Amino acid sequence: MITREQIPAVLDHPVHDAEGSKIGDAKHVFLDDVTGRPAWVSVKTGLFGTSESFVPIQDAAIVEDHLEVPYAKDKVKDAPNVDVDSGGHLSEDEEHRLYEHYGIAWDEAWQQANRPGEGGWARSDTSRRHSGEDTRHSGDARHSGDEAMTRSEEQMHVGTERRETGRARLRKYVVTEEVQQTIPVRHEEVRVEREPITEANADQALSGAEISEAEHEVTLHAERPVVETEAVPVERVRLNTEERVEEETVRGQVRKERIEADTSDRDTGR
Repeated sequence: MITREQIPAVLDHPVHDAEGSKIGDAKHVFLDDVTGRPAWVSVKTGLFGTSESFVPIQDAAIVEDHLEVPYAKDKVKDAPNVDVDSGGHLSEDEEHRLYEHYGIAWDEAWQQANRPGEGGWARSDTSRRHSGEDTRHSGDARHSGDEAMTRSEEQMHVGTERRETGRARLRKYVVTEEVQQTIPVRHEEVRVEREPITEANADQALSGAEISEAEHEVTLHAERPVVETEAVPVERVRLNTEERVEEETVRGQVRKERIEADTSDRDTGR
């Protein structure tokens, strides 16, 4: 249980879930109107801390430099939306919805708060919620006897988010192209050769009949182009992504508190 003295050690410090994952930063601590004990802490969540969720701190503990709550990160982010700037008080309906979200029975919370010597929540009547005391602590000095004033200012935290900008795919399809190639082809032609009768060929020339008819046939040959195709692998293609870093300037607005002293001149002659 967090005490009022530990509030400064909680504000603007990280809040972790039971698994040790950071949920966000603690921005406000709400006190119970009846007991005056810390009852809720609001946690800045979401991108750049744009959302604020309420978490009960009945079983929370300060561990080193952060606050640890016994709830999962997603459970906290899905908590019912409550207006943090609603005068520093939670309505009875808002408390009921928050208790139900975190699985805490209203009667159980009442018993926890009224155990002697133990911290917890008390059932707060609506009439007691508007007693004039702002139960929200956001870093200001509100303890009796502390005459100092705390000046706060907002800080801009810039991060990045990964989003989809496009898609690329590989698609294979078939096209037909005309290919031209020149190759040599051979063919046979008939050439008539005549030779005179000599002593060397006289016997062959006189071996037949003196006068007769004869016929001799020669087969001619020719080559022609023959086309065959064969599928062969020529390359492999894949898609790879590479990351490039570019500089971008981000502008935003932050609020700062200023403190001025109003002094009245006494009888100083001025």
